[in-house]
Amino acid sequence: MMEILQAQTDYTDIINNLWVILFILLFLVPMIQRNVLQMERKRVLIRLGKKRRSQVITLIHRQETISFLGIPLARYIDIEDSEVILRAIRTAQKDVPIDLVLHTPGGLALAATQIAVALKAHPAKKTVIVPHYAMSGGTLIAFASDEILMDLHAALGPVDPQLGDQTGVYPAPALLKVVEKKSLDKTDDKTLVYAEEAAKAMDQMYALIKRILAGKCGERYLNTILEEFVSGKYTHDRPFMAEDARAILGDCVKTEVPEEVYELMKLYRMEIGRNRPGVEYVPLSRR
Repeated sequence: MMEILQAQTDYTDIINNLWVILFILLFLVPMIQRNVLQMERKRVLIRLGKKRRSQVITLIHRQETISFLGIPLARYIDIEDSEVILRAIRTAQKDVPIDLVLHTPGGLALAATQIAVALKAHPAKKTVIVPHYAMSGGTLIAFASDEILMDLHAALGPVDPQLGDQTGVYPAPALLKVVEKKSLDKTDDKTLVYAEEAAKAMDQMYALIKRILAGKCGERYLNTILEEFVSGKYTHDRPFMAEDARAILGDCVKTEVPEEVYELMKLYRMEIGRNRPGVEYVPLSRR
């Protein structure tokens, strides 16, 4: 009888120990995987930086959907991104070129503007590398570079301002056309307010593009760029592929994307944790 009880106790201890081990593995394995992935990304960043003799910075946003409770999560350029990138640019050696790898649908206008202005101010050469897409605010940042390297099938996008609230988002050029076509007595106050803000937003964007392009990629084609990217000629998600971008911006657009960039993109697979990679860089040490 004692032997049976002892066997049952041993069996229970084994089960309990297995649960403890399983519980630990559920936390340790994802943590180890994230650390390994992060180390591999840093190795590729270092290798790319040494190859191009540049400070490499990434701004990579994966569009993600989590099935838990059906809550969608999307990554966009935000103030946290601009804070980190501004710090990276500020601490970069002034005589070292900057390579910015962009993969983003766009985001907050203020954050994208801060990044673009800071990138333009860096005294050495600036190159934006687009392996897949850099829409809206991403395109705004690309305009601040001296050279844009795009995959043949990568895309830039219009930078026309978008205004709205919880009920919807509307292109600024479209709002201005609405008030042109409708008589004042048939236009509600909210639309008139939006139209007033839209006019200001368009003026601000035109001025910002002119400022960013001064002495940079595409400056010679300023009027064409304003017409194609800002005026509202196309929908906001209209892609400008590499050939389209080169036809508008000129020879500063090239399709010679370093192989390390494609290797790097493989290491930014979708993650559902809070510490998903967005902006990363490894400071380039001076010889």
